[in-house]
Amino acid sequence: MRVFITGASGHIGSALVPELIGNGHEVLGLARSDRSAAILEAAGAQVWRGDLDDLDGLQAAAKTADGVVHLAFKHEAMASGDYLSAIADDLKVIEAFGAALDGSGKPFVGTGGTLMLALSGIQGRPGTEDDVLTSGPRVEAENTVAGFAERGVRSSLIRLSPIVHSSLDHHGFTHALIGIARAKGVSAYVGDGANRWPSVHTLDAAHLYRLALESAPAGSRLHGVADEGVPFREIAQVIGRRLNLPVTGIDAQDAGEHFGFLGNFVGVDNWTSSTRTRQLLSWEPAHEGLLDDLTHGHYFDDATA
Repeated sequence: MRVFITGASGHIGSALVPELIGNGHEVLGLARSDRSAAILEAAGAQVWRGDLDDLDGLQAAAKTADGVVHLAFKHEAMASGDYLSAIADDLKVIEAFGAALDGSGKPFVGTGGTLMLALSGIQGRPGTEDDVLTSGPRVEAENTVAGFAERGVRSSLIRLSPIVHSSLDHHGFTHALIGIARAKGVSAYVGDGANRWPSVHTLDAAHLYRLALESAPAGSRLHGVADEGVPFREIAQVIGRRLNLPVTGIDAQDAGEHFGFLGNFVGVDNWTSSTRTRQLLSWEPAHEGLLDDLTHGHYFDDATA
């Protein structure tokens, strides 16, 4: 299968490209810079130059492919506080892909997040793949992807854990939390820190994307979740130990000031199940969990941390 990937040189893309090539697929990766193009070429992928604002170019690339995986998102805009603009632009990209793939029967794998489940008010039970939301951040994009099934596209949507971790992660939420702890001189959590965040290793996530591309039923919602719920307090404690900083709880009203753009998320309970995903695609995470990964030096020795 010839697969077009946005975000191909990024965090998950850097694991997905070799995962696909190693399993007999051909990869065409979107690159917006010479550096990204060089990374893709070195990995054995073909390069399509462009960016997320070039909708005509994205459609042209999709039409040359047998399937599409959409990983890219304007994370810089999100981190700067312009989250709504990033969400709107992502929806435009998804709609462009839908138009290009309409009636083709080709697979399209989109990307969402499990945090939407918690922000929608699901509490007291794990969020599941059967939960279909009607409003909230990125929900319209998720439902648009699922709706492609009615237009002759074998679409699937992977809700990723807020923490996707490994030595390949250089700019994710884990690095943000470590950077905040360093800057503030304390590793913090909200309230008693009992709220849970799911996580998944990058290589396990890449494997899930391949399985979804190859065989996910049209309209599937899938969960990229290995650890279903790590207490946020325990994440803060490991970061505190590694940085030799105090660990403490803060009031919810102070979360925005302390955590910046993560302030709306750090206190939510995002307990999430991936049981149906594992059964549907025979996906079984094989790599270490978040707390074990945090004991290694790569998150704390990396210059980008």
